[in-house]
Amino acid sequence: MTSQSATLEGTRSYAQKYPEFEKAGHYRDFMGLKVSSLGLGTYLGNQNEQDDKLYIEAIQAALLSGCNLIDSAINYRCMRSERNIWEGLGKLITQGKIGREEVVVCTKGGFIPFDGAPPANPSKYFEEEYLKTGICKAKEIVAGCHCMAPSFIRNQVERSLHNLGLACIDLYYLHNPEMQLDEVPRDEFIFRLERAFEELEKLVKEGKIGAYGTATWNGYRVDSHSQEYLSLSDILKTAEKAGGSAHHFKAVQLPYNIGMAEAFGFANQVLGSQTVPFLQAAKANGISVFTSASILQSKLSKNLPPVVAQTFTGLQTDAQRAIQFVRSTPGVTAALVGMKKKEHVEENLKVAAVPPESAAKVGSLFS
Repeated sequence: MTSQSATLEGTRSYAQKYPEFEKAGHYRDFMGLKVSSLGLGTYLGNQNEQDDKLYIEAIQAALLSGCNLIDSAINYRCMRSERNIWEGLGKLITQGKIGREEVVVCTKGGFIPFDGAPPANPSKYFEEEYLKTGICKAKEIVAGCHCMAPSFIRNQVERSLHNLGLACIDLYYLHNPEMQLDEVPRDEFIFRLERAFEELEKLVKEGKIGAYGTATWNGYRVDSHSQEYLSLSDILKTAEKAGGSAHHFKAVQLPYNIGMAEAFGFANQVLGSQTVPFLQAAKANGISVFTSASILQSKLSKNLPPVVAQTFTGLQTDAQRAIQFVRSTPGVTAALVGMKKKEHVEENLKVAAVPPESAAKVGSLFS
């Protein structure tokens, strides 16, 4: 186990290994670190050794090709994705090909995960693993699968640290907290959120995580009257209650792509006396945004309208153009893309050598 986390010196040194990418604006500032504008996601895939091998190869290819941002969640592929990250990263560290301090590792907790594979009896597994052990209580669970209780969050951070073989997770997300709003009133949700943030602040002080945020699906994209709606202003007020003005809520992950562009164009967040799109509100509040579904699970990797190729030039494939759209959008720190094959890593990272396009070109697709 390493005692290191990502550092400015380490991530800056990493960026300097790829001068062409650095010159093209591939590395962005995040919390005093240099992070690649394209991150490798680990969501999709089967719970088997074949996909384990593919992910390990893809992770190593990414880390050795200019991508120093890796994203996961404890429930992805029944904890296997987190374990694959350490198998890939750990081997490179052992070989002296990369330093832990060069890599920004992110993961999430909130969904109750299986271990290695779905159990034969999920209910029995859940009862024995989480209820009888006191890790969480039945009344703290929503939809039979989601929990934000402090004891559960701490348990999940500890498990993720073990899976990842790390002493510190650079960025830890509370995973899809808006799910709670399907079953509890908003005031109870805010109470639960504050308790979760208080626990995450403790984990920061203990050096087990570097910062935290929320990874969402619908919450920040929907109308303010929607039951699932999340107000960034309210979230930040809750973080301030939990951690004071120097709280460690630093980032948000949400879906954003050519087909799901609400974060750029849909005004649903309060900023002073205005109502603005999420990305504008996040930027004004100093919150970094990492986008999931950047190519919508490969659905945007082909057959895009010709106007996209005309707007995002210097690229060879629609997947590259879809990524360029995301990373060119003002307020986006990095586009996360699921990459299970090293061939996809090679194709997608060609975008890193092309400077981002202007905000005007991004907006032109919707005018």
